[in-house]
Amino acid sequence: MAKITFMGAGSTIFAKNVIGDCIVTQALEESQIVLYDIDAQRLKESEDILVNINRNHGGKARITATTDRKEALKGADYVVNAIQVGGYEPCTVTDFEIPKKFGLRQTIGDTLGIGGIFRALRTIPVMLDFARDMEELCPDAWFLNYTNPMSILTGAMLRATGIKTVGLCHSVQVCFKELLTGVNMSCEGVQWKVAGVNHQSWLLEVARDGVDLYPEIKRRALERETPHDDMVRYEIMNRFGYYVTESSEHSSEYMPYFIKSQYPELIDKFKIPLDEYPRRCINQIRDWGAMKEDLINNKNIAHSRTNEYASYIIEAIETDKPYKIGGNVLNKGLITNLPGEACVEVPCMVDASGVSPCFVGSLPRQCAALNMTMINVQLLTIEASLTLKKEHIYHAAMLDPHTSAELPLDKIAALCDKLIEAHGTWLPKYR
Repeated sequence: MAKITFMGAGSTIFAKNVIGDCIVTQALEESQIVLYDIDAQRLKESEDILVNINRNHGGKARITATTDRKEALKGADYVVNAIQVGGYEPCTVTDFEIPKKFGLRQTIGDTLGIGGIFRALRTIPVMLDFARDMEELCPDAWFLNYTNPMSILTGAMLRATGIKTVGLCHSVQVCFKELLTGVNMSCEGVQWKVAGVNHQSWLLEVARDGVDLYPEIKRRALERETPHDDMVRYEIMNRFGYYVTESSEHSSEYMPYFIKSQYPELIDKFKIPLDEYPRRCINQIRDWGAMKEDLINNKNIAHSRTNEYASYIIEAIETDKPYKIGGNVLNKGLITNLPGEACVEVPCMVDASGVSPCFVGSLPRQCAALNMTMINVQLLTIEASLTLKKEHIYHAAMLDPHTSAELPLDKIAALCDKLIEAHGTWLPKYR
């Protein structure tokens, strides 16, 4: 049976969902599962929970845990990646607090913006280390990447390594449901199509029985009582014509229109939760103590399969039963009005042949233009990491939509220098 290795298994709830999905899937229930993390305590907690789940679902999987990366990867067929390099402290705190001193505010800071750039710069070297080990120990394995910034990290893996890699984000499969639920419309029988770049893919089609639902959706969206939590995405849909995959708190920092010190009233108008990610981290750390005891001590813990793509991909490859996903892959002509070296999010078919991306064609011009403002940052961040040239860090930040809308060029360069200094050994040496 398949060997499934989970990198970053100390992310217990996510490991529970993804590996739990494999345990309860009949075609995968006898898999060899290896959990890996550098934090031995969190790793043990995840192992205990998953061993209980496995026992309560027939005990057919073989689950082990290790802090030895090469042992974890040896002979793997599938490697699920969910690492966070630098954690909440010190690195996420650094990503938020230093920009604040320059007057630059963020909400999530993990995908684009100055926070996304520096998260990528400290993560890419670790993932390339994984790739070098995989090329030695499991060269034919599929690398299923869940770590953000998705497009930058997946793009770096695909450009700099020979490892078969696909990036996965659950915002794709929930996008149309969030939109329809918000405007009180049924999701039953809806056909939908999503393509673009991660966290800014576009719901290009949403129809039922051949009838385009967008006119009615937009009418209801304009009439929806405010405030609510999806106001940024509604504004994007209203102005640019299409709904985006990722949440409003994320989307607000991918564009130059919403978080503006010159217009502070926009924060309340669009209900933008500044410092949302640090706040979530603090709450999760606070709540984990009680939650983990309940999970670990619950000997009857069960699991129901989630909508995360990983188990469905593995099942489709192992059984040759086709399954459609939204995956992050190199463009290579899939979206004709975006660059070939960009990492795009497109429909993909999965079967025994692996992950096969589908041709999309041209995006609406305004959607492609907005995607390019993200792609510029992504490509330059990858360039900085692969060449170790500091100038490309500056270039990425100077072209970032939110950062460049708030700060002049000299301040952006100074901010980058402060962040490089503060991150210290979490980053390689740039020249």
